[in-house]
Amino acid sequence: MTEADHDKTTHFGFREVREVEKHHLVGDVFSSVADKYDLMNDLMSFGVHRAWKRFAVALSGVRCGERVLDVAAGSGDLARLFARRVGGSGEVYVTDINAAMLARARQRLTDAGVVGNVVYVQADAERLPFRDNYFGCVSIGFGLRNVTRRRSALRSMYRCLRPGGRVIILEFSRPTSRLLGKLYDAYSFAVLPRLGAVVAKDAPSYSYLVESIRKHPAQAKLRRMMEDAGFERVDFYNLSGGVVAVHTGFKF
Repeated sequence: MTEADHDKTTHFGFREVREVEKHHLVGDVFSSVADKYDLMNDLMSFGVHRAWKRFAVALSGVRCGERVLDVAAGSGDLARLFARRVGGSGEVYVTDINAAMLARARQRLTDAGVVGNVVYVQADAERLPFRDNYFGCVSIGFGLRNVTRRRSALRSMYRCLRPGGRVIILEFSRPTSRLLGKLYDAYSFAVLPRLGAVVAKDAPSYSYLVESIRKHPAQAKLRRMMEDAGFERVDFYNLSGGVVAVHTGFKF
């Protein structure tokens, strides 16, 4: 790493930090929230995150026998759905840069009986340790906004995808109506950190998560970033009025 690289900055929520610091700061957040991660997801979204994830996996078109890579897999919700689709003849690679979250995913999937067709790898989304053209589908759910260099992560996912394969990006986005945006902001900034303080005993981490959503590129900008990374036929689908969007793209 050059001195210039060391001095590059990026955002950590609304704070400006050096790029080399963000990896550790995000790691601290997810190590802190891992135990209450699933409960908080249910409470924050009123359980709707499960429908968002089912929609994203349905868009993937993944079939029995395919090989899927789930990047920044969190506690494994997408991986669990993919594992059912690929069956015993397929494989789902569950990756996360955070050891605590990866352990959480392994525990949850094992407890649910999802074994035999799942591989766990601690990996950085920006430098995925897999060979070129290896996966029929690459997904990332609610993880791209936490990556330090999104463009590097998109290029890394593109490299791992086989020709004809599809990428699925599920992420918080921008509400499509001004009224919904105002209501969403009020809920996010007033309620979520307090909920994090009560349930997870960690208000700062949930303040960061709210801020990271606001710093994430809007739908059209993310589409352009995906195209710049090489993906073709990029499209997006707004869910819950644009609070969440699923972006899809292909490698040809």
